[in-house]
Amino acid sequence: MKNILISTAMLIIPFTAAADELTEDRIKELVLEAIRENPGIVFEAAQLFEEQQQANQALAAAQVLASERDALERDPNAPVLGNPDGDVTVVEFFDYNCPYCRRVKPHMEALLAADPNVRVVYREWPILGEGSVFAARAALASRNQGKYDEFHWAMMGLNGRAEEATVISAAEKIGLNIAQLRRDMNAPEIDEHIQTSMRLSRAIGFSGTPSFVIGDSLAPGLIDAEQMISLVNQARANN
Repeated sequence: MKNILISTAMLIIPFTAAADELTEDRIKELVLEAIRENPGIVFEAAQLFEEQQQANQALAAAQVLASERDALERDPNAPVLGNPDGDVTVVEFFDYNCPYCRRVKPHMEALLAADPNVRVVYREWPILGEGSVFAARAALASRNQGKYDEFHWAMMGLNGRAEEATVISAAEKIGLNIAQLRRDMNAPEIDEHIQTSMRLSRAIGFSGTPSFVIGDSLAPGLIDAEQMISLVNQARANN
């Protein structure tokens, strides 16, 4: 409420003589007088405050993208699907227990089928419990057996929650060596990947999965293939 009152004051003070000499009490009086005479000014102030917040968030996000571009798009410790030499990178933050992430699966497959010049960087971001952490570690460990792609799609098509038993079952079905998988799940590069995902998501301001970075655009939440293709084309045009 205080911020909205300040925004309301910003609407009226420029039209008030000797604004520099106004005391805090006098500003409050002017704001209350303005509200009594024109109640709609509160709505205008709320809109102004929201616009300022959005502008600040956009500026902060742009600064993070500029400083973290390599970490987002070129981290050698992040799995890449699609064309590894593609000219546009789609970064997806996801959790195997997120139902919306699973619903992205056919749309991501459609994007990869439609555009052979896209590279997709996957950031395992396990935020939905111990099962999510186990699944993320297993998926990252599967890289050592050259089966990340298969395992990722199998996990995204999983029925029910990703827990140790269901994760191991999915791994067995695609022919992973389970003893090796369990050993590899404790590798330091897996800790590093997950920690980097946590750091980047906080810096960008993402609050849930799935969340995407496509060029200079942030797309938190579920998006479909058409939206992905549009953002990819936009990023390509800006290159």
